[in-house]
Amino acid sequence: MKHFEANFDGLVGPTHNYAGLSFGNVASQSNAAQISNPKDAAKQGLKKAKALADMGLVQGVLAPQERPDLHTLRRVGFSGSDADVLSQAAKASPVLLQACASASSMWTANAATVSPSADSADGKLHFTPANLVDKLHRSIEPATTGNILKAIFSDERYFAHHQHLPEHPHFGDEGAANHTRLCHDYGQAGVEVFVYGRSVADLSRPAPVKYPARQTLEASQAVARLHQLSDDRTVYIQQNPDVIDQGVFHNDVIAVGNQNVLFYHEQAFLETQAKLAEIDKKMRGNMHFIEVPTAKVGVQDAVKSYLFNTQIVTLKDGSMAIIAPTDCQENAAVHAYLNELVTLNTPIKAVHYFDVKQSMQNGGGPACLRLRVAMNDTELAAVNPQVMMNDALFARLNQWVDKHYRDRLSTQDLADPQLLIESRTALDELTQIMNLGSVYQFQR
Repeated sequence: MKHFEANFDGLVGPTHNYAGLSFGNVASQSNAAQISNPKDAAKQGLKKAKALADMGLVQGVLAPQERPDLHTLRRVGFSGSDADVLSQAAKASPVLLQACASASSMWTANAATVSPSADSADGKLHFTPANLVDKLHRSIEPATTGNILKAIFSDERYFAHHQHLPEHPHFGDEGAANHTRLCHDYGQAGVEVFVYGRSVADLSRPAPVKYPARQTLEASQAVARLHQLSDDRTVYIQQNPDVIDQGVFHNDVIAVGNQNVLFYHEQAFLETQAKLAEIDKKMRGNMHFIEVPTAKVGVQDAVKSYLFNTQIVTLKDGSMAIIAPTDCQENAAVHAYLNELVTLNTPIKAVHYFDVKQSMQNGGGPACLRLRVAMNDTELAAVNPQVMMNDALFARLNQWVDKHYRDRLSTQDLADPQLLIESRTALDELTQIMNLGSVYQFQR
């Protein structure tokens, strides 16, 4: 049986815009009110996904959410026709309309936490959608995320789906952006590393003061229980609150792992050495801990370039490569470090750069755009084949984007009833292309 890690990239939705909704995300806030290009954004994402498939990696695509979300707007008291609801919301609460029109579901690293069958006690692949309660515009995603995941991973013999955690800050959960699975081989039991920003129960633990800690220890522990993970296969690490206050809103902005490699910034964690020793013990050695010193790359350079919001992938020859945004090339300190890294005695031997600037300007790099799913070939055969990237799907989705997406969108355009019609028309067609069934509210 073959084992591998698949990446499922989020398709950028038709309402991709720069509303600056994510407090604590420097790029999101600094680009607020800029004009976006949804068509370019979607094509940049598709190009990256296709390039990884062409490298021989298993690559899939996740559908975007229905936006604007009229269901939520009606829940909070706006009424009448769809056009009336949009008009009322735009006048009474533009920020609420922006939240309900966000295309943030493209960052599928926040879609869910995934544990492979090699790690779980019942031998199934487990999915728990993230509740994303810290941000309104993301908190309305998990139900539809669950529908989409169930439409793709539908075979109950292999896949177990859980409801998202209770919608309360006690269980603040941001999904795979704060979770890294380490292993020596994708098919062997690994160690799942959960990184949290604060503990609800232990108020003696340090916490950030400027920006919120979005992930709680209690949420991470709950997901581990749901996924039937044993204590000897889990490690809980607290993120350094000082870097959260410098704009590191998720762990995947300051650390990334793959197989037996953990690539992280010197300031990423609290109690770093003790936690690395715990990982090494539970992994039974042969780990590569690659620490980037502040003297070579400062936290601000790491955040601006998204050095750690990169993907580390294992290629067919067994070597590893980093999938980085072109912003890393444009930052002198980061580019110099990456040029040095590939010469060192680690499994990482190459860096491939991709232009994902439409996503980067909204605060999401290559790692944000993908959900990782380690699986075997039997499980892959049970996945909905219509979502797997190949030449035909790449061409079809590019045609779909050309047909339905605008090349210019401002926050003022979000109240346009025609945008809602365009978005729903596009998504209805997409569910047929990807054989998803009726996963959206407007289809039911």
